[in-house]
Amino acid sequence: MGKGGSLSDSVIKKILLSYTYVAIWIFLSFTVIVYNKYILDKKMYNWPFPISLTMIHMSFCATLAFLLIKVFKVVEPVSMSRELYLSSVVPIGALYSLSLWLSNSAYIYLSVSFIQMLKALMPVAVYSIGVLFKKESFKSDTMFNMLSISFGVGIAAYGEARFDSWGVILQLGAVAFEATRLVMIQILLTSKGITLNPITSLYYVAPCCLVFLLVPWIFVEFPILKETSSFHFDFVIFGTNSFCAFALNLAVFLLVGKTSALTMNVAGVVKDWLLIAFSWSVIKDTVTPINLFGYGLAFLGVAYYNHSKLQALKAKEAQKKTAQADEEAGRLLEEREGEGTGKKSLDLRAKGNAVIRFLLLFWLHLGFGTPSIDGVLILIYSYMFLSSHPVSSLCLWQCDFGMIILQLYDASGLVVDSLCPFASLNFSS
Repeated sequence: MGKGGSLSDSVIKKILLSYTYVAIWIFLSFTVIVYNKYILDKKMYNWPFPISLTMIHMSFCATLAFLLIKVFKVVEPVSMSRELYLSSVVPIGALYSLSLWLSNSAYIYLSVSFIQMLKALMPVAVYSIGVLFKKESFKSDTMFNMLSISFGVGIAAYGEARFDSWGVILQLGAVAFEATRLVMIQILLTSKGITLNPITSLYYVAPCCLVFLLVPWIFVEFPILKETSSFHFDFVIFGTNSFCAFALNLAVFLLVGKTSALTMNVAGVVKDWLLIAFSWSVIKDTVTPINLFGYGLAFLGVAYYNHSKLQALKAKEAQKKTAQADEEAGRLLEEREGEGTGKKSLDLRAKGNAVIRFLLLFWLHLGFGTPSIDGVLILIYSYMFLSSHPVSSLCLWQCDFGMIILQLYDASGLVVDSLCPFASLNFSS
């Protein structure tokens, strides 16, 4: 585009793509939450089986992830041994299955708006568990911020019109398990150099989740489903719901890959406010002024936490760029010094060869015959001494003068190279 600080087409395209990825992620995350609420709520679709719904999601996502990785080869799989899978992926899968089970169960008892308010405790849980496992350093200002978030959520809970203790316990348990899972990913996978994107995560974790969910499903939901003869599996409802869940993972993959995880956190704050507004205006959930005041305090704490993470990330990137610049500057300096040393070495060799040729020729001209090896070494050491002497410039000038004499002797038919077998010796050090 034009000059004067205007953005180029490529920059504008990247900005538009970033906003597009954010919008897609917000839409899909919004859709999955509302869709799950619709299926599980007794006043709506009335299918209160959160374990079964989670297992349907995991089966669908595991199948599509297998096709993308093994059949269509859209994403490269991660090399993983059986020992690593059992020691790292299985614990993460267990935590993930518990988190999904409890979070989906909470939709039966709590409103969408209040669940989003409780989810504001996620940074508090992640930071606290990170400090417990020594993955985060304890800072008083950060802990004060975490307490302010908790205080805001407490006020929001106090003002909740449809408060259900069991639902709150389920949602807080889901937050705790999810926070533990995120910290365990750092400990069990990231620290070992293994990075899983959402697609490879589903490929490895979803089958594991199915196994863990199968046990409670057999004892809790299967007997009820077996007796409910009137229920018929609706492929449209559960198929589209599962597809939205998988598409959400793809959106996470695109959003984090094209922007950053911090961008997703910031976009998540926008999504939470949209869900609260939707829950109040469309689903007709009651949102009280105390709800909004408490969540507003928690929102400010989360915003400050994200801002602090952004500043820390910028400082880390600046430090990394400075280190790279210093390394590159040092490499260039070494190359220049190497070029200077090599040039100096070549100059010294050329001048040294010229001096030796001249001295040997002068020796022969005086009629002393072909010199011995000791004689040649004396000439070499003499030149090396003169090169480091203050009169070395005079010696080198005499060398150039001697080369003229040498050319004259060549022109007269004297075979110099045969008489000077050491003329091509390298004297550079």
